[in-house]
Amino acid sequence: MASTIRCDLAIVGGGLAGGLIALALKKKRPDLDVRLIEAGPNIGGNHLWSFFASDIADADRWIVAPLVCHGWNAYDIKFPAYNRSFDTAYYSIESTRLDALVRAALPPQALLLGERVLGVSPRAVVLGSGDRIEAAGVIDARGAADLSQLELGWQKFVGRDYQLAEPHGVERPIVMDATVPQIDGYRFVYVLPFSQTRLFIEDTYYSDTPDLYRPAPGGNADPIVERIEAYRAAGGWTAGQVVREEQGALPVALGGDFEGYWKSGGARLPKAGMRAGLFHPTTGYSLPDAVRTASLIARASDLSADGLHDLLHGFASTTWAKRGFYRLLDRMLYRAAEPQERYRVLQHFYRLNPALVGRFYAGQTTMFDQARILMGKPPVKLSAAAKALR
Repeated sequence: MASTIRCDLAIVGGGLAGGLIALALKKKRPDLDVRLIEAGPNIGGNHLWSFFASDIADADRWIVAPLVCHGWNAYDIKFPAYNRSFDTAYYSIESTRLDALVRAALPPQALLLGERVLGVSPRAVVLGSGDRIEAAGVIDARGAADLSQLELGWQKFVGRDYQLAEPHGVERPIVMDATVPQIDGYRFVYVLPFSQTRLFIEDTYYSDTPDLYRPAPGGNADPIVERIEAYRAAGGWTAGQVVREEQGALPVALGGDFEGYWKSGGARLPKAGMRAGLFHPTTGYSLPDAVRTASLIARASDLSADGLHDLLHGFASTTWAKRGFYRLLDRMLYRAAEPQERYRVLQHFYRLNPALVGRFYAGQTTMFDQARILMGKPPVKLSAAAKALR
């Protein structure tokens, strides 16, 4: 028999954004009756999220500190023209940790897993079971809305987590190794040493399409897996067991209609995460914005539907407006550089001051930074760059 559940706040979508909001409210507003609804069997899915220390404000570190699974004091990058190390702390979060902490923090009745959602409004959620949740406010954090409203490129990837037979000897992350053959746009390999014998290797492409062109299970050989395996072997890392694999495609924003995108998910519906257009325009990463959103909601005095909408729409629209420079650079990357030459844009960027690089990834690029990034001999043809800028 269908029933009606009443609460203070309902969060639809138990991914990164939804999970962080639930944890932040449990910490700062334990008096609230919060419900977290997720279609899958766990919180966070099958993901790995990484971030630089400079991505998170000191005042917000309490949100992510319990989630960190791995950390390093420096990282490396590799390009055909040079290698470089950055003395910047880097951290990774595994989705299993997010799942465990949310389960521990929320009472059983607050966590609704495996629930199909039929409808969402600012104050109600209708479930596939027929049950209805009525709340003072609802936040939709179910992932992307209508992406056709935005002009996009893609950062797509396949990552394999290896338990190796012998120590690999990698001391710190290789955030970008672009010395590999350039295929399907700008390609690089990403390496994380989780332990002496556990190594994560991800094959990444800044491509025009989100398609990974992987064969069906049991079909022909997988070219991406073959490239990852070739990279592992070239590194001298012994074969081992693949304990986890993930794949995905993150949007890279070149332009578009933000208000049209927001309304495509429900005009007056409060939103968070990708649903709200809150992701870094160049990397597609959403963790820093998800932390800022969770902090913002945890400090808010008005968690009604109207209050949440105005708060979250204001934050998302202001963030989008501030990031026009990133979208301009993305247009240069995708429109001014030939696909096999896109690596030159990043090769040029990573020569710059480490503090500037940190501000770029944190979404805090200054006017001076913008001028410095555009100074010097451009890594693309001037005529193509001018066309992309227009």
